[in-house]
Amino acid sequence: MAEAETIASSGFPLGFKVRNGSQRSGVVLGAASRDVFKVEARHLSGSHQKEAVVTEGEHGSVWRMVSDEGVHIKGDDLAPFPLGFFNAGLQADLANRLRALARAQNIQLNDVEIQCRTGYSMSGAFFRGDGVGYAEPAKITVAVKSAASAAVISALVAAAVRVSPALAAMRTPVENTFAIYVNGKRRGVSTLSDCGGTDAADPLKTYSSVPSPLADSNAFADLILKTGQKRDGTPTLSAPAATPDQRIVREVAGTCRVSAIGETYTDVALQLPGMSHFAIRSDESAADRAPSGLALVSAGIAFCYMTQLSRYIDYMKFKIRQVRLVQFNPYAFDGTNGSIDPVATHLFLHGDESDETHEKLMRISAVTCFLHATLKAALTPEISVRLNGRKI
Repeated sequence: MAEAETIASSGFPLGFKVRNGSQRSGVVLGAASRDVFKVEARHLSGSHQKEAVVTEGEHGSVWRMVSDEGVHIKGDDLAPFPLGFFNAGLQADLANRLRALARAQNIQLNDVEIQCRTGYSMSGAFFRGDGVGYAEPAKITVAVKSAASAAVISALVAAAVRVSPALAAMRTPVENTFAIYVNGKRRGVSTLSDCGGTDAADPLKTYSSVPSPLADSNAFADLILKTGQKRDGTPTLSAPAATPDQRIVREVAGTCRVSAIGETYTDVALQLPGMSHFAIRSDESAADRAPSGLALVSAGIAFCYMTQLSRYIDYMKFKIRQVRLVQFNPYAFDGTNGSIDPVATHLFLHGDESDETHEKLMRISAVTCFLHATLKAALTPEISVRLNGRKI
């Protein structure tokens, strides 16, 4: 896996299935179960180009997807930004739970659309080492058409929120864990919670070649697309540091439409001038035609952390290369509630810096990562419901 590889150089789609699993994860299908989604990610060439290979639990399929950042932080704008994956994953998982509960209760939903806004902010600065990332509760509107009563639909949406492991990642604070490997050797972690346990397998050794699309796959075409639509205005470079009395603020807006066969199609865009829109598909059914919402959430967390890694390396001119990680995301459903356990991140680096510098990079990137801030906080989503065009 060459460091000079870019998103465009492979000629592959932005998302595709790598390998079929023997069965879809029970957590995705709504069975009482626990499963660990694994993300193997690496930095490609270019400022913020990244690849993630996501395995959906012990027996699930494997999906490859790529991410980039916009020109506001010197990205190439070739693929969805990390926070867009997370936003789309929240909506896809919520849509999955909503449809499953409606089927179980024999409630006919004729049309479902979800809108989600996620907000983040940053205080301090990378280069001073005092940057801190923050997250806000998601603002979600669920719009349905149905002959069911307002009371029935309100209860249905509330139940779907409760059983969603993706939304549990926002409302349930967890203390995530870390491990670091420098030049092929695992080092001790002293400034974050240590993963402990056995070593993870280095993706550089796991894959002898670049993951490629599965032949004769049943997956949807165009799993991830740059739509060509852009927000009004001209993009400008973001400030590297917040002012003492003001935070750097980021907001993501997504709209998810749900098909009759369980497919979700989510349009996401960062709410800054000139930012591109991206479309991300998900499939929550046993047909396994696209990544699940939980796979998108998992990839988003890894991508967001890697953006902070690459930004700090760039700012500090560190002699660190071949950035990759393995991340374990444990999700569960007990029949009543969805949940998430602490996410474990194993970071692999090669470089000529000291062990202390490598750990400093790991720690500052974790503290400034918007999605690690999301996982650490208790962020109860703000839910609105519309039935047949009217707010209830």
